[in-house]
Amino acid sequence: MNAMIRSVMFVLMLLPALSRAEQREFNMSIDEVAIEIAPGFTNKVFAFNGQVPGPLIHVKEGDDVTVHVTNNTTLAHTMHWHGVNQTGSWKNDGVPAVTQPQIEPGETFTYKFKVDRPGSLWYHCHVNVWEHVATRGMWGPLIVDPKNPGAEEKKVTKEVIMMMSTWESPYANSYGKGGMPQDVSDYFSVNAKAFPFTQPVRVKKGDVVRFRMYGAGDETHEMHLHGHDQLFAFKDGYQLPMPYYIDTAPVGPGERYDTIVDMNNPGLFVFHDHVDRHMSNNGAMLGGPLTVIEYAEIQPEPWYAWKDKVYDPDFFYSESMKKGYGMFLNASFQGRVVEQGRRRK
Repeated sequence: MNAMIRSVMFVLMLLPALSRAEQREFNMSIDEVAIEIAPGFTNKVFAFNGQVPGPLIHVKEGDDVTVHVTNNTTLAHTMHWHGVNQTGSWKNDGVPAVTQPQIEPGETFTYKFKVDRPGSLWYHCHVNVWEHVATRGMWGPLIVDPKNPGAEEKKVTKEVIMMMSTWESPYANSYGKGGMPQDVSDYFSVNAKAFPFTQPVRVKKGDVVRFRMYGAGDETHEMHLHGHDQLFAFKDGYQLPMPYYIDTAPVGPGERYDTIVDMNNPGLFVFHDHVDRHMSNNGAMLGGPLTVIEYAEIQPEPWYAWKDKVYDPDFFYSESMKKGYGMFLNASFQGRVVEQGRRRK
């Protein structure tokens, strides 16, 4: 009996520590770099820590987050934490002239807030969003793990983060232009790459994959998976009370769709945007936000497009998501520094 009482008292002593919020502090920069999105197509971007997508920020529900953002570019920016409700911290919402002044070139602004709800959230600029976000790559994933994960989440063995976006080649080299209603997107990507520069999702039979799909551009992407049903389980970070199966997820601007897929059908299956024009690179087929589910049990044929692919296992942040909490970069997403000065031409 005494042993039981001691055990209960020990657990009670631990509870305050277990419930205490963790302090997460990060340094981020905004840099002018150029990235290669598709064969023959390079775009100048405003990149968080020099990369597009920006670094993965992976935290836990209830954590206190501090982010120091330094603007190394020649235009003003802010950082909006999309999906964070900013309860009691509205001045950290990142809207210029409403919650804060713009972060001018050379300045640093510090954001402090509590991540008050879990899910697939993200961050992006909120200055001139029609250019900076829609065509300049100013976005990255913010994943907030729940305090109490649901049954479906506990089954997941692999995480895949897919941020769909759009690009306008006429303004690729002209900062301060593009993204207006009359402008037309002609390149489409996932994690800032268009096929064949994208990467496969490698699995084995029995895996359970969580696809976190983001609408980071200014068009809706109808993401269709061949050979499998997707359990539509989360919308904009919120768990659905009654998940249901779909084969195509209509991911609109700013939206997040989380689907969970049982990998039970070995083969090579495409996962692609079902908007036909999105599947081209400026009209040249085949392009756009296309990936292939590659099962370990399948030996590709000699004619397979990606049989000699140099594989990046962290292209979808799958490896970074295994590393716990923190901020994670990917060298493959780093751009080439743009020389400032006469950069508007």
